[in-house]
Amino acid sequence: MCGIVAYIGGKDAAPILLEGLARLEYRGYDSAGVAVTGKTGGLKTVKRKGRVADLAAAVPGRFKGTTGIGHTRWATHGEPSDANSHPHLDGAGRFAVVHNGIIENAEELRAKLESEGVVFASDTDTEVLAHLVAAHAKDADELEDAVRGALARVVGTYGIAVLDAERPDRIVVARNGSPIVLGIGEKEMFAASDVAALVRYTRQVVHLDDGELATVRADGFSTFTQDARMTAKQPSTVDWEEASYDTAGHAHFLIKEISEQPSAVERTLSGRVDERFATAHLGGLNLDAREARAFQRVKILGCGSAYYSGELGAQLIEELARIPAHAEPASEFRYRNPVIEADTLYIAVSQSGETYDTLAAVQEIKRKGGRVLGVVNTVGSAIARECDGGVYLHAGPEISVASTKAFTSTAVAFALIALHFGRVHDLSPADGRRICAGLKALPGQIREILAQEEQIARLAAQYAQNAGMMFVGRVRGWPVAREGAQKLKEVSYVHAEAYPASELKHGPLALIGPELPTVAVVPDDELLEKNLTTLGEIRARHGRVLMVGHTAPDPKYAEDCILVPRNEPELDPILLGIPLQLLAYHAAVALERDVDKPRNLAKSVTVE
Repeated sequence: MCGIVAYIGGKDAAPILLEGLARLEYRGYDSAGVAVTGKTGGLKTVKRKGRVADLAAAVPGRFKGTTGIGHTRWATHGEPSDANSHPHLDGAGRFAVVHNGIIENAEELRAKLESEGVVFASDTDTEVLAHLVAAHAKDADELEDAVRGALARVVGTYGIAVLDAERPDRIVVARNGSPIVLGIGEKEMFAASDVAALVRYTRQVVHLDDGELATVRADGFSTFTQDARMTAKQPSTVDWEEASYDTAGHAHFLIKEISEQPSAVERTLSGRVDERFATAHLGGLNLDAREARAFQRVKILGCGSAYYSGELGAQLIEELARIPAHAEPASEFRYRNPVIEADTLYIAVSQSGETYDTLAAVQEIKRKGGRVLGVVNTVGSAIARECDGGVYLHAGPEISVASTKAFTSTAVAFALIALHFGRVHDLSPADGRRICAGLKALPGQIREILAQEEQIARLAAQYAQNAGMMFVGRVRGWPVAREGAQKLKEVSYVHAEAYPASELKHGPLALIGPELPTVAVVPDDELLEKNLTTLGEIRARHGRVLMVGHTAPDPKYAEDCILVPRNEPELDPILLGIPLQLLAYHAAVALERDVDKPRNLAKSVTVE
């Protein structure tokens, strides 16, 4: 959630830090700060509650230094304030620390330090780190030793960068459960929590692993473990370019990313549809046919929209491969002491590849000997590196907090996985060719839906005036309804609740009336008549209905409708979700919400 940027080289650090922090605004934050030092020594620090623009306005003209660190904070310990903003300093003002994550034993460490005479200036857990580094520096010859000594006393998650006014030739960074990426420049180096902060300056990056530290100097870097063993890292090239992080003339990143879905889906499919054998080519799974056939169950783990895409994926896998499949929130998985079965394939889903709860679930599965694949968008991310194989989405950077193109690309990736496993099992060549043709048709059909934006915007402006909305769907439509409700509540703050359409009469029907409209996901499949019966029950109670489906309904079933082109029945849910993204976006615009940065939320949740 929080963002880290660090720079060391021959240039003035402050403008680079501020620009990098602005690139990380999409992650969600409530305050920001920077600290710089240089050959003349001493630390200069500016911190502000509010936006990066507020921080930039507060930085004085003579804020010079060629080594610096910056941070955007999302409050965990202590309210948003100037004092609680990062960087945090030790008592003498020699060391500055920025930190993502949570120090779980912070109160214990704080009490110990206070008993030794340390005076704290904030309510944060991070300030403990600054004082610990200072304490260990008394007996350490190098900054690296002081940082290792401090971290040895810490329990929790962290991504940190440490600055020492007496050693302006280096920055020490460390990772445990929260991402840190090094950027390699020409006689300059960078570090950040997200490559978004680096792509303007370099596309050569190094990802730290958990338990790993690095010393970053202008002329290079070295990496090592907590027990001072040197490690070897090979740089990789980031595919995404700087232009990917601009709105490109759109009002918001969210509508830009919704409109990019045809090309995002094309990239997800590229080179993966094998028409000759009517299957999907997914070499990254690292499974041969014999291994694939041996799995008797599939369990999919994700959080938020990734979980809902997992539900859609489980439906696809069961339908096409006839393997029992189930999706579960990754945040709950490891706390119920799950039974890890040798004949179960686990799939972890995360757009960022750094979602802490999902990463922890992957590590739990691997500790117990399970086989786990990843479906992620970010190459080189922690989950991608932890998994035994998987599928990269190649959807491109997703900046808006609310996921749209990554969600759709994930659903397409699951369709490819389901097709691959189906053909290994008993899916016929004819059905395989049918699914291949359906997958290839998706980008064009998404463009057809996007062409209806003006009509959907008018409906959204009307429906947004209600205090709440109900979303319903059955079987294939149920995960779509859940994701539609999620999108609406995320960006418009309109209360939205999703229910299986068949469950309405078992309780929620009591809520239905003129003041609570319903969005119904109704594909033209074997359940059409049952779905229409449910809509009739809603209309009989004077509930307004917006139906998303393939055929215009009789007005007695729905007052409004959004028509979606037909694909194959198994793939229809991928298309049915697109209008709900537009509905949520335009509802948020009508209500004048901060569309790309909804309150209380962050793009990448790297804390528990």
